[in-house]
Amino acid sequence: MAGFSDYLEDKVLDHVFGGSAYTAPGTLYVGLFTAAPSDTGGGTECSGGSYARKSMAAMTVSGTSPTQATNGAAVEFVTATGAWGTVTHVGVFDAASSGNLMAWAALTASKTVASGDVFRFDAGDLDITLA
Repeated sequence: MAGFSDYLEDKVLDHVFGGSAYTAPGTLYVGLFTAAPSDTGGGTECSGGSYARKSMAAMTVSGTSPTQATNGAAVEFVTATGAWGTVTHVGVFDAASSGNLMAWAALTASKTVASGDVFRFDAGDLDITLA
């Protein structure tokens, strides 16, 4: 993924160097965007047509230089009942709605989601890397 959000960067730095414990969320949620978010949040998340963020099983963390977290299971959204637009970015959140954006990235290829489509990330397709 392209970046950690300012929210997560602050939490990690404060946890490691500031002495304030950070508790990781029990569940992570994947959100889809039609306009790019940034480290401060924002962007345009999909809406309507039965769109909802999708919970994701715990990620698998491995490697060094870089260390990488990868989705170990597929993340499949519900069948769209209306157009979601052209999905260009993905984000990981700490809540099913509202909450905090934790990491985000541009998709390798954008995907237009029309009514009847199912958006899916196969296992191993979502990678968050620290170099």
